[in-house]
Amino acid sequence: MKDPYEVLGVSPGASDEEIKKAYRELAKKYHPDNYAGSPLADLAEEKMKEINEAYDAVTNMRQNGGGAGDASGSSSSYSGNSSSSSQFYSVRVYIQRNMIPEAEKILDSTPEGNRTAEWHYLKGMCAFRKGWSDQATTFFQTAVNMDPNNQEYRAALNNVTNQRNYNYGGYKTGGSTVSNTGCTCCDICAAYMCADCLCSCCRAGC
Repeated sequence: MKDPYEVLGVSPGASDEEIKKAYRELAKKYHPDNYAGSPLADLAEEKMKEINEAYDAVTNMRQNGGGAGDASGSSSSYSGNSSSSSQFYSVRVYIQRNMIPEAEKILDSTPEGNRTAEWHYLKGMCAFRKGWSDQATTFFQTAVNMDPNNQEYRAALNNVTNQRNYNYGGYKTGGSTVSNTGCTCCDICAAYMCADCLCSCCRAGC
């Protein structure tokens, strides 16, 4: 999948208005009506389809929480790069669409030397989507250790940790675990809230 910003000819830091302007200019240029009866009609139609998909991708991801310069839908940046310029951009798209096998195929084929903090974060997201909270926690923790200032990674770790603590019937305080023998309605609601937060992060991050 091509970088949608590249298709539209704008930078990831472009404003929403700049993106709309770029889309309109391209749509006007490649509209199929301009090539009626021309040998280039098929190419123009394919190009128009690509432009529409790119514009939809950028618009949807920004509406899901991302602002200018953040195609992942996350309010944070990471490793000094926007997600659209990341080598794992396509992985984020796959996770957003819940295409976990496709995302893992790319991640698992990544050489050891290129497995960055973002790689571990995305592996954690895949594990979480599969219901493997222990593995997700391990990957998120590694991502945070490699990039401590990244709020996206830290939020994911905190959310999955809170969810695990509630599921296990206890919570940590002051370095020790406090047992929670009863399961109240508040506990259940809190657990669902934590899970929803992490799912929202994934829909927006990836």
